[in-house]
Amino acid sequence: MCGICGCGEGHSHSHDHDHEHPHDHNHEHDHGAAHSHAPGLSPVRMVQIEQDILAKNNRYAAENRRYFGERGMLALNLVSSPGSGKTTLLTETIVRLKDDIDIAVIEGDQQTARDAERIRATGVPALQINTGKGCHLDAHRVGHALEHLQPTNHSLLFIENVGNLVCPSAFDLGEAHKVVILSVTEGEDKPVKYPDMFHAADLMILNKIDLLPYLDFDSEQCIQYAKQVNPRIKILSLSAKTGEGMELWLRWLKAELELQRIAYA
Repeated sequence: MCGICGCGEGHSHSHDHDHEHPHDHNHEHDHGAAHSHAPGLSPVRMVQIEQDILAKNNRYAAENRRYFGERGMLALNLVSSPGSGKTTLLTETIVRLKDDIDIAVIEGDQQTARDAERIRATGVPALQINTGKGCHLDAHRVGHALEHLQPTNHSLLFIENVGNLVCPSAFDLGEAHKVVILSVTEGEDKPVKYPDMFHAADLMILNKIDLLPYLDFDSEQCIQYAKQVNPRIKILSLSAKTGEGMELWLRWLKAELELQRIAYA
């Protein structure tokens, strides 16, 4: 978690817009210090600080969840290692759904607005959050983004987290589901190497399956590892590039959005 990796040192909370605070988020940027390796602090004190950070984040997450619920929105937190094909999957998903469903995107990266620009090129609104040295999004910054995006009721919100399989597992953003994306170009043992993330996720997408003939990747072993860590996790195999398996993913999204609409009708 962040107290171990030190990601809070030099936290940058820059968005590609100016900050405003029109609704009920009590925004306080005081969580960076606890993420660093502070000299003189005992392990017990560091654990307490981390617990305080997560408790505050959870309060912001509850506000976000209430925001989504009141509007019948489906919010998904997309998590993965760098290079999993997360942004390509997202753009291909948007192209296939945007004529039928209102979609908005929050993009998290340490630097640049390239991914948000790729999303905007599809015609849907996207907001970039640059975290600087921070290795994850938090509920506070997602709340800021919602104020500016103003997504429509009954819409689908994708939150593309910073590429990292460690810290995002601990930070609830108010989403309905964490969706972890694993590429077949990675090791099939990722679920047991990063168990917290796969345990926190409700769905695993095994991406880039078009490359399987060229790789030494055991899909069945990977799925077994994921189920070992999280027996309830759902798994979809697909290729965002060729479109193989995409229909199952789109069907899952539509069903989950309908559940949100019914729950908060």
